Amino acid sequence: MLQGNTYDLMPVRSPRLHGAALRLLVPLLEQPAIASLLAPRILRNLGVLDLRAADIKQSPTFLPLYAAANDSTARGHCPDVVPMRSRCGVGFHFHSIRDYQHAFQNRTVTPDQIAERVFAAIMASDDMPKPLRAFIACDRENILAQACEATRRYRQSRPLGTLDGVPIAVKDEVDVVPYPTTAGTRFLCSAAQTDSTVVARLRSAGALLIGKTNMHEIGILPDGWNPHHGVVRNPYNPVHETGGSSSGSAAAVASGLCPGAIGADGGGSIRVPASFCGVIGLKPTFGRVSEFGAVPLAWSVAHLGPIAATAEDAALLYATIAGQDPADPNTQSQPAVRIDEYDGRLNGVRVGIYGRWFSDAEGPIVAACEQALANLARLGAELVDVAIPDLRRMATAHGLTIHTEMAANMDRYDRHRGEFGWTTRMMLATVRTVPSSDYVQAQRMRTRAIRHFLSELMKADVIAMPTTPVTAPEISEKALPHGEVDLGQAIRIMQFVHPANFTGLPAISIPVGYDHRSLPIGLQLIARPWDENLLFRLAYALEPTLERRRPTVYFDLLPELGGSG
Repeated sequence: MLQGNTYDLMPVRSPRLHGAALRLLVPLLEQPAIASLLAPRILRNLGVLDLRAADIKQSPTFLPLYAAANDSTARGHCPDVVPMRSRCGVGFHFHSIRDYQHAFQNRTVTPDQIAERVFAAIMASDDMPKPLRAFIACDRENILAQACEATRRYRQSRPLGTLDGVPIAVKDEVDVVPYPTTAGTRFLCSAAQTDSTVVARLRSAGALLIGKTNMHEIGILPDGWNPHHGVVRNPYNPVHETGGSSSGSAAAVASGLCPGAIGADGGGSIRVPASFCGVIGLKPTFGRVSEFGAVPLAWSVAHLGPIAATAEDAALLYATIAGQDPADPNTQSQPAVRIDEYDGRLNGVRVGIYGRWFSDAEGPIVAACEQALANLARLGAELVDVAIPDLRRMATAHGLTIHTEMAANMDRYDRHRGEFGWTTRMMLATVRTVPSSDYVQAQRMRTRAIRHFLSELMKADVIAMPTTPVTAPEISEKALPHGEVDLGQAIRIMQFVHPANFTGLPAISIPVGYDHRSLPIGLQLIARPWDENLLFRLAYALEPTLERRRPTVYFDLLPELGGSG
């Protein structure tokens, strides 16, 4: 593997704040005069002063939009056809979307029976000594009403498709009628009047929408802490975190409450919890999936995408929600959504590895990801060397971008400032000390980052690295219920995932093993614009080579099928 001399990531030193220290610091940062004295040291530690001084001559890129050749076959979204079948690896079998479909078709169980089981399991998950807290909102009557309609369709042999009657969860920053969309806050509480585009497409496919999943408040940090709804716990070990901010969606899938869920990803918020919880998470190309009906949090890095237990399930959800949408101008230039060539063979596929970046992770993670690469090579893939400079400045520029955009979006709610959790208030107060010229400099860095990645993606079809450099951290019980701010750990967790948000490139996290504590490990692949199909091909090819383990917290909603648990 190429070692080179361009690798520049280094640990960020930042105090770990919770409890009284956090409550003392936040009001000081919210006072402009005091913030102006405290901010320079914080910004220097985060690399902002270095980015500010950098000689970056490129023009800024404010949205990472990619043109596509004219394609008369482009459509609103894909047909309900995914030409693959889930192939189990060694060990535990997660019930898949097709398991539900076949059970409904064979009259083994009905959607209304599943609805009752789902609701009971969600309630049970929150009654445990260490509650899972995967859901913010879940309405039994609404779930049953949907399920009764699906049951009627199956009895008439007229299901709407593969997803009909299958339980699917949605992150609480995406509109789902009749629930409020709170983005994890306690003051956004107006019920959605219309479904988001993503949810409308799922509903049209018959998906059983089982509720809104928990998240870090406004998604501002990559963990599952929420001061209003509780910390989301990892189904593999409830004393560990899920990652975030799509924490509830990943926990719901990993714990068997549903085979698939919708997450949102501005800085790894789908892929980090997917990795920590041992499931698959896809962040599509920027503009591939409509953002209409999602809370505007970070315009230029935000993506909606699927979290699922299997490659096929993730592809089924992606095929349902992706495609052009007149309500979102950013979706208009994309090519047709492709789902094909799933034969398990990878001849001719080049997988790029930047050795120093790839190896900058805990030993068991590197070993598991290297084994996954060896499996890809045995399936025909070619491993090639790549190198990506400026990773440290990319991380700083992405952090500036997402948090500046979040602060701008939250300014409209300034009268509710005191109702945010302490961690959110600290992050917003810190970024408000940053001048607008730093935001523009970050967008110049984005232009350079896109060039770096597209250049290396001419040598390779995908670039591989661990999804996270650590497995799920332990929850600090003394920080409950308000949470904590550990910027050093947050930046470390995000070191592999943020470039795909910043550049708008598609990326997937695939579960590839476990550490010595049986905590899951993820491998991330980043592809060229619009090449989600290749990411699914690779995930599908890897699937039968991998071990899957049953989570400690798992609800078997299809015991009639056996094979699970």
